[in-house]
Amino acid sequence: MLQLVDFVVRNRFFLVFVLLEILSMWLVVRSNNYWGATYFNTANYYVAKALTISNDAREYTRLGDINSNLAHENAQLRAMLTDLQQQSPPNAPAGYLPDSGFAERFTYSVAKVVDNETHYQNNFITIDKGTKDGIAPGMGVISATGVVGKVRVCSENYSIVTSILHSQFMVSTKLLRSNEIGYAKWPGKNPNEIDLVDVSKYTKIIKGDSAVTSDQNAVFPPGIMVGRVKSLEVNQNQTFYNIVLDLATDFPNLSYVYVVKNNQLEEQQGLRNSIEQAK
Repeated sequence: MLQLVDFVVRNRFFLVFVLLEILSMWLVVRSNNYWGATYFNTANYYVAKALTISNDAREYTRLGDINSNLAHENAQLRAMLTDLQQQSPPNAPAGYLPDSGFAERFTYSVAKVVDNETHYQNNFITIDKGTKDGIAPGMGVISATGVVGKVRVCSENYSIVTSILHSQFMVSTKLLRSNEIGYAKWPGKNPNEIDLVDVSKYTKIIKGDSAVTSDQNAVFPPGIMVGRVKSLEVNQNQTFYNIVLDLATDFPNLSYVYVVKNNQLEEQQGLRNSIEQAK
């Protein structure tokens, strides 16, 4: 308290000067319409600016929650879209009506990426969902924009995903314009590109065409983006194109993913196993 009194005494002339300046400005603003309007406009501008900065800072601290909510909403929308696509599949013959259980066989769970490799020959991704959340090996994993990989192993709270950026991982892929089916396989180089193999060179392929997961796939729903045709070459000594796709998923910036469960996978695998045993 004594220090405060001492400060006021030592700076009394300056403090009186500041008070008189403030009083003078207040009198000018009150008695002059022009300066009054200028003052209020300027004050409103800086107050609005300060509020904008404050709101931006508050929203920035909530980005994690916002992204999580958007990811859950996207999962619901993707499930609805998959159901609609299965109820009315493209290129289906007239009169075809899929079984209701078949149309609803895929369900989605949101997971956050906690570790992501992109620079090895064989890359893996760690997500924060495990057996406690109903995740199991063999389930497909996609992002908001395209295919990501397949669950390999699980613990109670985490799962390891084999990324599409893995030398042994292949995805049955269809080109939308030509309806040609091949396999997307990473050559182990650029994390933004992937090869599309086993596509006949006698089919017309268009640069920029979309490549999506085919119907011949038990892990991924059909129609999930894999990439777009970036370049294609024809080797005269081969019967297939050399096609390079721009990957749809931005792996270096992957944050949230969707784990896809095929509720009829065991039934499909059981039938296939029975055929193999019969052979």
